Amino acid sequence: MKALQYRSIGSAPEIVEIDTPEPGPGQIRLKVTAAGVCHSDEYIMSLPEDQYIYGLPLTLGHEGAGTVDMIGEGVKHIEEGQSMAIYGPWGCGLCYECSSGRENYCRNAAKYGIAPPGLGAPGAMAEYIIVDSARHLVPLGDLDPVQNVSLTDAGLTPYHAIKGSLEKLPSGSTAVVIGVGGLGHVAIQILRSLTAATVVALDIDPAKLDLATSVGAQYAFPSEHGTVDIIKDLTRGLGVDAVFDFVTNQATLDMGQAMVRSQGDQVLVGVGSGTLKVGLTATASWETSIRAPYWGSRTELFEVLDLARDEGLNVHTEVFSLEDAPAAYEKLKSNQLVGRAVVVP
Repeated sequence: MKALQYRSIGSAPEIVEIDTPEPGPGQIRLKVTAAGVCHSDEYIMSLPEDQYIYGLPLTLGHEGAGTVDMIGEGVKHIEEGQSMAIYGPWGCGLCYECSSGRENYCRNAAKYGIAPPGLGAPGAMAEYIIVDSARHLVPLGDLDPVQNVSLTDAGLTPYHAIKGSLEKLPSGSTAVVIGVGGLGHVAIQILRSLTAATVVALDIDPAKLDLATSVGAQYAFPSEHGTVDIIKDLTRGLGVDAVFDFVTNQATLDMGQAMVRSQGDQVLVGVGSGTLKVGLTATASWETSIRAPYWGSRTELFEVLDLARDEGLNVHTEVFSLEDAPAAYEKLKSNQLVGRAVVVP
């Protein structure tokens, strides 16, 4: 079968022919219908050799969907032909967190060498993928896999981040989304669906600011010097109740810390390398909370897909064939994507 693999440190991913995998006991094979392109892929491919831990060659793609093609021995309650989304943060299935559906925080994954597809295990940028357990599949039903595959990360991650701040976003509150990319533009929609907050979007790209307003942001401003003052004026000098930073470079972290109000949340979702000072005198706002959430729970993925059905949650999508997948990563690397890229084998 054809697959997109990262094969050597510092090189671009390439299309290769590899053996079609066979499911073992307890496993399920999917014929891939869609796979999402993510900045996390670009991040791991930018790591130097001494920091790279994901194995080579690596079939990319931690956002995946497909139809059940073959079922391994012992698998029950799964039928061939079912359309499924893959829950990506695989865990041991036995610890307290996993038993609660929060495999994204599995306490044993590192110890047992368990890795997500595309981030250590073979991913969905291929014609077929092996899913290690039926619990890592969520039915898509009548949802279009191409339009909705990105929700397995680009929807689930902001949904999980926002749920942690819901109590701080009642009527009259303000939420800021920094970075209106693949995750940020979905976060705006989730905020509008789940909260009564006024949503403000910040980005350096005018096209992404246009996307922000088209998906529901009440305000959209360039992320630049002076933006904090604009936000402070908008909130009558109080600052914002929650900042969701999908960039997390030093500039956005400093900006977020400067605009969050007392008892507000600064939520760090991006994979940038900035750092924040914390402590009693580090900020002028008392009792602010800083969180760095990771992905989301399996139950939350059900909720995200239900939100897509009920609220029309929409991912702005650019579609590529598997053969053109390297070009999708080139566009991602050069910041030419607006929204999310999806690869269709």
